[in-house]
Amino acid sequence: MGIFDTIKEKLSNEFIDIVEWLDSTDDTICYRFERYQNEIKNNAKLIVREGQIAVFINEGQLADVFEPGTYTLNTQNMPILTTLKGWKYGFDSPFKAEVYFINSTLFTDEKWGTKNPITLSDDRFGLIEIRAFGTYAFRVEDAGKFIIDIVGTDNNFTNFEINEHLKSLIATRFTDTVGQANLPIELYAANTTELSQTCKEVMEPEFLSVGISLEKFYIENVSMPEELKKEIFEYSRIDKLDLDKLTKFKTAKAIEAAAKNEGGTAGAGMGMGMGFVLAQQMGGLMSPQMGGQQQNPMQQQQGGMMPPPIPPSIQYFYSHEGKQMGPVTFEQLKALFAGRTVNKESLVWKQGMSNWTALKEVEELKAFLGGNTPPPLPPQ
Repeated sequence: MGIFDTIKEKLSNEFIDIVEWLDSTDDTICYRFERYQNEIKNNAKLIVREGQIAVFINEGQLADVFEPGTYTLNTQNMPILTTLKGWKYGFDSPFKAEVYFINSTLFTDEKWGTKNPITLSDDRFGLIEIRAFGTYAFRVEDAGKFIIDIVGTDNNFTNFEINEHLKSLIATRFTDTVGQANLPIELYAANTTELSQTCKEVMEPEFLSVGISLEKFYIENVSMPEELKKEIFEYSRIDKLDLDKLTKFKTAKAIEAAAKNEGGTAGAGMGMGMGFVLAQQMGGLMSPQMGGQQQNPMQQQQGGMMPPPIPPSIQYFYSHEGKQMGPVTFEQLKALFAGRTVNKESLVWKQGMSNWTALKEVEELKAFLGGNTPPPLPPQ
């Protein structure tokens, strides 16, 4: 063997004849095939396994893209690179090109969350702060765009690097979406499925713009301060309860508790009060039956000076979320105002009013607004 044959054999050993990537990790998205200044031999074998995409870059310019399969690298299956290299009639010599392998499998269970609280405005509770977190899944959809826009010249690009970019994008778009949704605060935690789907639809174009497909997006939890959560629970209970029945129930329980306190003045006073009430009720039942000859003891003691019957309480109707609600008493309406179910702009109506009127315009309801200025003294 002559000296030129030895040199030729040595050079041929430096030429690459198999281009492939065996991934030993589970977090690499993009791997650059290392040539170490060696050239790829003409008719070399390119092996692209399932879940991979091979991309050839020539002098910083995107060339050919190969889906899974085994290829013989020549002018027939590398049309773009052939044009860029100026191979018009075929080539026999080795060539240089950067080869990037993209992991096209689905990356699942990626975490996202809001780094800072999101400030929202609620009609009943004012400015409030919420936090949210969840998971998402993605895959590389356009390998060429992903390399050009995201990877650059990084020789080993992992999902940790892209996740920092994606999580910032998600947090921004999530904030915009919940702000535009304008839902009552208690519905955010109850409608995570619908909110997740809406956020996914909003974010998909942003992901595709860098060659990534957002496959799944989940909101696992929407949290808020504990004091706000307690206030929402209280409001929810008041909104569902019949305040008139609740007041009667609590009064009955208070009478029962006071009656058990036999040794105290409260028990004695309550016993006397109950006796008067029972006597009045018994007298009212007996008088019609006795032809008006039997009077109850209270009437006898007071010489017939009994007060007239208590007039019926005024009943109010009010508007809530476009629906007519009620009727409720003055005290019940006051409790609804305190619980922020109604406000000063809410429409109310009672018997005798010709039209629905804002609460702040009804004279007897202006007390809800906190005014403490007494009316002028009458003239002497």
